[in-house]
Amino acid sequence: MTGASVNPAEIYSRQHTFFRTGRTWPVAFRREHLVRLGRALIAHEPELLAALHHDLGKSEIEAFASELGLVAREVSLAIKRLPAWIKPIRKPTPWLNWPAKSFQLPEPRGVVLIMGPWNYPVQLLLLPLVGALAAGCCAVVKPSEFTPAASEVLQRLIRDIYPPEYCQVVTGTGQEAAALLDLPWDHIFFTGSTRVGRLVMQAAAKHLTSITLELGGKNPCIVLADTPLEIAAERIAWGKFLNAGQTCGAPDHCYIQRQVLGPFTEALKRVLTRFYGADPRQSPDFGRIVNIAHFDRLLGYLSQGRVLAGGQVDRGSRYVAPTLMADVPENAPLMQEEIFGPILPLLPFDDLDALLGILRDRPNPLAAYVFTRDAASQIKALQHLRAGTMALNDTMSQITSSHLPLGGVGESGQGRYHGQASFACFSHYKSVLAKGYIWNNRMKYPPYTVPLKWLKKFYAWLM
Repeated sequence: MTGASVNPAEIYSRQHTFFRTGRTWPVAFRREHLVRLGRALIAHEPELLAALHHDLGKSEIEAFASELGLVAREVSLAIKRLPAWIKPIRKPTPWLNWPAKSFQLPEPRGVVLIMGPWNYPVQLLLLPLVGALAAGCCAVVKPSEFTPAASEVLQRLIRDIYPPEYCQVVTGTGQEAAALLDLPWDHIFFTGSTRVGRLVMQAAAKHLTSITLELGGKNPCIVLADTPLEIAAERIAWGKFLNAGQTCGAPDHCYIQRQVLGPFTEALKRVLTRFYGADPRQSPDFGRIVNIAHFDRLLGYLSQGRVLAGGQVDRGSRYVAPTLMADVPENAPLMQEEIFGPILPLLPFDDLDALLGILRDRPNPLAAYVFTRDAASQIKALQHLRAGTMALNDTMSQITSSHLPLGGVGESGQGRYHGQASFACFSHYKSVLAKGYIWNNRMKYPPYTVPLKWLKKFYAWLM
């Protein structure tokens, strides 16, 4: 079913009607449909792997590790933990409300829209869907038009296991996305650029729709002189050049303490050769840029500094080599825009306090990374670097955990998901006070006869 052949308003209306029947609320229903998704991932695995290679040049190992495997793990966790997640959360009850009990009841938000990006077209569409289905919602999912092969497989996968009134994929371009955003969803989950995130927020504001925005930013990586350089180089290169650098949480640029800038640069060069060989174009483990527009954008960055390693490109195959750059001016577009590609500027710094002061004045990134053995420096960075997530002495690993909620802050997004946080994202925690009839406190009803000074003393005693 193509984007042109569907009517978003009809889809929304059909799902809204189905949700109001209450069929999605029972735990058994939710678990059954999560099991279906897990089985479908296995059944469609060859097609999904082939689609990811077609769209992004991903190897089977990278595609499974960074996409299918993460979704399968999330499905398994939700099936296992759902009975605990759905339980009411007991809360204290003030004495003034006795006899009563207080709790929060997680209930599904309703009919939700999930809009996925192109860089991880399977993982970043299905991970939030797992949370939506676990929470008891109905969902419409909109994959990116920039990864058509993955979108086509995902559409067939969802169509094979779910009725459209429960869950449906809508494909198409910006026109279809705009039509979807014009509807009064109960929640919108968007993963993508900050620019488009602002448009999503504006559309949601018309209906006062709650939103989750998973955006990006210029994620800094700081390497202090006491760091084991070879290990740091491996961990930074892996996080940066995974998926050809097209990862929202990847290190965007790297600050290296000046006295180790040379040795660290050489360590990075050795690691790149070890990872991808002398000619990364021939490596089965290095991906491709998603389309020509992004290729041309990255090509423009290569003239904004001195290339230390890499720099080779091939327009026909959308190949940009893993590239290290130096002498990049702070006002260059390469240092002002999210790179989202396999180009890593290396920048020297002298004083950590001064660097943290500079970074505090910039927009908040999705991730920040600090490499040092010094506990005091780690604490200082944790206190002064404002970012959605952080990792010490590693990159990207905090994003792959189902037990660490992922989300941005400020311009890098709002809201959290992964694991139980995904369930919470698509749930409304209704506050409930249930009162008994053992005693009826008539002192709270008019006419009021208790002197104010005694009432104040009573409240002071309660506190």
